[in-house]
Amino acid sequence: MSDKLKVGILGATGMVGQRFIALLENHPWFEVVTVAASPRSAGKTYEEAVGDRWKMDTPMPEAVKKLIVHNVNEVEEVASTVDFVFSAVDMSKDEIKAIEDAYAKTETPVVSNNSAHRWTPDVPMVVPEINPEHMKVIEFQKKRLGTTRGFVAVKPNCSIQSYAPVLTAWKEFEPYEVVATTYQAISGAGKTFKDWPEMVGNIIPFIGGEEEKSEKEPLRIWGHIDEEKGEIVPATSPVITCQCIRVPVLNGHTAAVFVKFKKNPTKEQLIEKLESYKGVPQELELPSAPKQFIRYMEEDNRPQVTLDVDYENGMGISVGRIREDSVYDWKFVGLSHNTVRGAAGGAVLCAELLKAQGYITKK
Repeated sequence: MSDKLKVGILGATGMVGQRFIALLENHPWFEVVTVAASPRSAGKTYEEAVGDRWKMDTPMPEAVKKLIVHNVNEVEEVASTVDFVFSAVDMSKDEIKAIEDAYAKTETPVVSNNSAHRWTPDVPMVVPEINPEHMKVIEFQKKRLGTTRGFVAVKPNCSIQSYAPVLTAWKEFEPYEVVATTYQAISGAGKTFKDWPEMVGNIIPFIGGEEEKSEKEPLRIWGHIDEEKGEIVPATSPVITCQCIRVPVLNGHTAAVFVKFKKNPTKEQLIEKLESYKGVPQELELPSAPKQFIRYMEEDNRPQVTLDVDYENGMGISVGRIREDSVYDWKFVGLSHNTVRGAAGGAVLCAELLKAQGYITKK
């Protein structure tokens, strides 16, 4: 019998669910034993349920092909087979909240890729290198849910990963005003070019709900726990304004960012802070943690999606073109992998952190 933690994936047939399955193949701590999806997939093997919709570059892992897909709504049954679950279900926000809470109440930790619980005050929304201490709010959440080991933890939106870590590394220079434009890949919508032919050679200057998330979610990550209320209180600075544009790229979100600082850093100081930035995942050498979280690229034409999106197996952030600006103080370009660091990989790293902190254990 394996001593790995037994994992279930909710929404296993969708693009993010598939990414979880690809990333967890041969994981040293976690083993996928249960896959769950909508009632129409239930009862089929995973291979049959996905059919010709496998969207990863790597083949479907043999270990999951013959797993029988559970109905995700049969909460008790799914929960009884696993130590914890990853959630990538495709439902309305209210339905996602309800089903994630239902799993948590079976004493099954839920690590979610969804946005439904990102603003629930006692649910931690974590980038493990930035705010690992926010996991402590789980103790307050467990009191609310009436659980001893069940809880929900979430990772933030994919679009902020290409600039929020950069601004975090520069915190001591006190950034106070930020303008960001993100150029977002189509896999962020769960699509490929085969599914979305109208994106070929096209740009769409609107992604529903994305700009609000991009402006507000970094502030929650930079917030603090109010011990009396038992909730996360968002930071109030820097002020961020954002535009989010869908571009004809499969994987990789790029951000063009302008920053004003209260202090006056040099370019050398900005680069040094990026390259030396480390967090708890690097200190603990968590299995999915990039050795170097953020790298700076000197070339004028980098970072590029085709060359750089898979940096550190898609878990690292690439930054280039730090330049003084005529209106703002400094500007830069950032790149992150939206379905690895920005989605499933970020959630896997959160689960590794939760295991290291003692929140996820064997049932």
